[in-house]
Amino acid sequence: MTTIEKLDTLLDQVEEKLKNLRHENKSSHDLRQENLQKIQKLYNTLEISQKHADFSSIFDYKAMNLSGFGLKNEDFAEIREGKYVQIIAIAYDLNSKGKRVAKNSSLGYFGKAEKITPQLKNDIIEFVLRWRYEKAFGHTEHYQHLLSKLH
Repeated sequence: MTTIEKLDTLLDQVEEKLKNLRHENKSSHDLRQENLQKIQKLYNTLEISQKHADFSSIFDYKAMNLSGFGLKNEDFAEIREGKYVQIIAIAYDLNSKGKRVAKNSSLGYFGKAEKITPQLKNDIIEFVLRWRYEKAFGHTEHYQHLLSKLH
């Protein structure tokens, strides 16, 4: 399974949970607003503001990963024994030779995976998934804008 297929699977799972929570007449704008509110709540709950003070700029990162728990469909939310839990944000910079280089930043460090409470584990995973979901909304908005230029 490719990385994009895995992300699609995770987004499908988040979307399915959101469908169960929302009324049938909610628009994608409403879903996005609801998702942003929940991300901001988790941002505060997980104290990510201590590492990254500006909530709106967390979406400037190109990707976000999680260490300590599985996010693949086959090992989703499984604890990785002996691993430390971190939310890792990824940006890309150009080095002195003009090559694009990944720059990882820790947005949150939570200790050993096996010592994390179930609620904290769920909050951490939900934050990463909802961040990815918002990035998908942003990509959709970008392509809608480009398509609108055609007509």
